[in-house]
Amino acid sequence: MPRSTPIEKVRNIGIMAHIDAGKTTTSERILFYAGAVHKMGEVHYGTAVMDFMEQERERGITISSAATYCQWRDCQINLIDTPGHVDFTVEVQRSLRVLDGAIALYCAVSGVEPQSETVWRQAEQYKVPRLAFVNKMDRVGADFLRVIEMMKEKLHAKPVVMQLPIGSGEDFRGMIDLVQMKAILFDEESLGLKFSLEEIPEEMRGKADEYRSKLVESAAELDDALLASYLENGSLSNQEITQAIRKGTIQADITPVFCGASFKNKGVQHLLDAVIEYLPSPHDIGGVKGYELDTHEELYRNFKDTEPLAALAFKVITDQFVGRLTFMRVYSGTLKTGAYLLNTTTGKKERIGKLLRIKANQREEVEEEYAGSIVAVVGLKGARTGDTICDASQPILLEKIEFAEPVINQAVEPKTLADQEKLQDALQKLSDEDPTFRSKTDEETGQILISGVGELQLEIMVDRMKREFNVEVNVGKPQVAYRETITSAVKQEEVLERQAAGKAQFAHVVVNVLPNEAGKGIVFENKVQPSVLPKNFVSAAEIGAKQALQNGPIMSYPVLDVKVELVGGSYNQTDSTDVAFTIAASNAVREAMRNAAPVLLEPVFEAEVITPDKNMGDVVGDLNARRGKIESIAQQGPEIQVVKAFVPLSEMFGYVTRLRSISQGRASYTMKFSHYEQAVNPPSYY
Repeated sequence: MPRSTPIEKVRNIGIMAHIDAGKTTTSERILFYAGAVHKMGEVHYGTAVMDFMEQERERGITISSAATYCQWRDCQINLIDTPGHVDFTVEVQRSLRVLDGAIALYCAVSGVEPQSETVWRQAEQYKVPRLAFVNKMDRVGADFLRVIEMMKEKLHAKPVVMQLPIGSGEDFRGMIDLVQMKAILFDEESLGLKFSLEEIPEEMRGKADEYRSKLVESAAELDDALLASYLENGSLSNQEITQAIRKGTIQADITPVFCGASFKNKGVQHLLDAVIEYLPSPHDIGGVKGYELDTHEELYRNFKDTEPLAALAFKVITDQFVGRLTFMRVYSGTLKTGAYLLNTTTGKKERIGKLLRIKANQREEVEEEYAGSIVAVVGLKGARTGDTICDASQPILLEKIEFAEPVINQAVEPKTLADQEKLQDALQKLSDEDPTFRSKTDEETGQILISGVGELQLEIMVDRMKREFNVEVNVGKPQVAYRETITSAVKQEEVLERQAAGKAQFAHVVVNVLPNEAGKGIVFENKVQPSVLPKNFVSAAEIGAKQALQNGPIMSYPVLDVKVELVGGSYNQTDSTDVAFTIAASNAVREAMRNAAPVLLEPVFEAEVITPDKNMGDVVGDLNARRGKIESIAQQGPEIQVVKAFVPLSEMFGYVTRLRSISQGRASYTMKFSHYEQAVNPPSYY
């Protein structure tokens, strides 16, 4: 079946924002106005199409990114609605990795919030072009221009105002289009389907002229030819402005800013127009960079159907009807049902069972998909998030996705023997779906420990075990996932001489084990000449050293920021083996770690608390009592303060209940992982 939509008419976009900024509500309006649904769902009623998980509908938040598609004008928009809660940032990260553009959503009252900054940095990392949409202009306290200033201060963005709101709060009636220089007024009885273009209200004419001039100047600065034309004529045509803003957006030099009120059905159609006008198609991006498997030389795949196939698996889910679903972004080539392809990450071949176009929780089977598309695949047994799937005859390895490490543990145990086997299956499937969720069995206690990046994430996972996998479990209290490191340097010599399976084994190594710079991780350096130790024995010693650092000497937590230097050793021709050097290096590093003044490290989180003025003293006092270091206190609007602090995770369990108590339920907070530092109050068995 030939391609139905030219690649120039495809837009792969996501919506990203802080929790409760209105992402899902905006997504529902996009689907409604594009004709993909005939009735708008509402988050607060649990009827949103994009929030189809039971946990999402109960809590009124997005937990898992949902993919859908729709038509607007003559373009196909592939849309991903992402979560706003910090515990599910992984969903945003892997979505941004495969998208060509994004809509950054901001609440007109709260402005740029902590998670807004996090997802903005992720978009910067992947160089994703963005539009900004200032939502909730109908709320009391909405301030469009204040959000613009916050984007400059907090995000270091270059916002370009494309619209001005007409009124705010209850008086919000529409917007002024600064390109067309017309007022857009909405008919509320038609749910915003009908709107009219009017002359700009007289009282806003001066402000509109001012921001039109700023828009023209911004456009002119993006192109030397336009700048010369502007300096000569003093103006630009509407088409020249649009082309310049599109160019600047695709290059991620600027961020066009629009406004509206999704819940009141105002501004979403014009946001869709902006997606078509300013965000790139795969054709505009051009292609994707990868690497040759053996030489690691850079390779490049153009976004064309005729190129060799290259695709990236960015999400895995377990579906009760079709089994394992792997979401893939096709960068180049044509993906066909029944094709045998290579997973270059694992080195194994995979067969494409079925191809499904996804519309939230609905599926449409297709025979083939083309470059630039997002599709779900049935039949990939070994693919995980970040794996490259490609043509076996012309392999390529695309850049993987790096995820945050878990910082919180929780013990789970099956209630019955019948649940034991089902629990292992459930844990495997859940960890396949979410790379930040892990499980392991503690060797000493036999307990099953699940790990994640936040309490809510673990709570959701336990709930899913019960509902989706019918596994009843007992759950322990959340525990901090500590790390270990050393504070002094130690030189250690190890000689291994033993008999194994009737054969003598010999290895001799000398290592220096010393603290590494914070954040530099585990480093192994070889400082011996090939005449002292052959290359294969050095490689074996490196494996042994890194194995020893997987468990620290204090409480067997993983080790951070340690350097191991191989500075000496010896071997003999008859008895030395790779295995012997692996064991010798492992023993040497373990012994050195015990003598290098090891310490326990605890995760420290950056907390941001938004509180009324009158409760600020109690909030700051409570954070200090939790060993929090106050970073800043800033005014945010009338009678609202924002307190930023660094607080150990171990002190923040149950904080939400305490915060509600001291603020009569009016304060809120968000947390994100910051760094590790030496534990002041380690566990009692330390």
